[in-house]
Amino acid sequence: MKLRRQHRTDLPATSIVQVEKDGAWADLVDAESAALGLDWVIGLPPPLVDGPFLLPFQPRSFRDVLLYERHWVQSSRGYVRHFMPGAHHLTRAYEKLTGLTFPAFRPPKLLVRQPIYYFGNHLTIVPSGTAVQTPSYTRALDYELELGWVLSKPLFNATPEQALDAVGGFVVINDFSARDVQRAEMQSGFGPQKSKHFLSSMSATMTTADEILPRIDALQALVEINGKCVTSPTSAGMRFSIGEVLAHLSADEQLYPGELIATGTFPGGSGIEAGRLLRSGDELRLVIEEVGEITHRIL
Repeated sequence: MKLRRQHRTDLPATSIVQVEKDGAWADLVDAESAALGLDWVIGLPPPLVDGPFLLPFQPRSFRDVLLYERHWVQSSRGYVRHFMPGAHHLTRAYEKLTGLTFPAFRPPKLLVRQPIYYFGNHLTIVPSGTAVQTPSYTRALDYELELGWVLSKPLFNATPEQALDAVGGFVVINDFSARDVQRAEMQSGFGPQKSKHFLSSMSATMTTADEILPRIDALQALVEINGKCVTSPTSAGMRFSIGEVLAHLSADEQLYPGELIATGTFPGGSGIEAGRLLRSGDELRLVIEEVGEITHRIL
């Protein structure tokens, strides 16, 4: 079932949750939300954005997990290809001769033992349809197509099985990145800062977990720029399951309804991998089938 929030026409400062039924949207009233098991949706914080578009909910936090090793490798190759062309020829020759991944392109060793993640800025997430202004300090704006999920129940020391029961719904996430700023920040040991925290975005719709979890490893995706397909990633190949991620996050740490977690970028789901960063005037469209889509015009 798909859900969204819409402005109340009679009270512009408020919003109401709607559900999609037979291709049409209808207001979700309290009695119906209980019957459908969607009380948790009503309890999520309303979106902070005051504009023509709304988030389906306002996240209480945002953790972005690295679940796709192939994205790490491919984006590292893309970074060197774009910013360090001399080194690109050397690394490509090394990989061709040895058949191995260049050592500097491999993900952190900690990923072998546990999920790794960083906290993003949950207060700068905007909804699909928002026009995006490129930050003044970057000349390398990039998109990152990810799958996000929101908690509908609290978790503490959960097993993977218990954790899955707390997944309420799924959204499409776009983790904007300033690639020419990101590397120095990552090398600081403190993780991304201005390279990430200026903006992320979310689909205007959220799809309930029962529709997505059974095919979580087989979701088809699409990236379009100016109406042309750039790449067609999939959700296959997660290093850890969603249940394992949540069990790790909730280990002696209280998690709350409304917290947002994302998978990290689908392999091939970023411009640095595809060799096509964003430019002023671009029309960006990111789609995960059955979940939703994000569109932006880059200013």
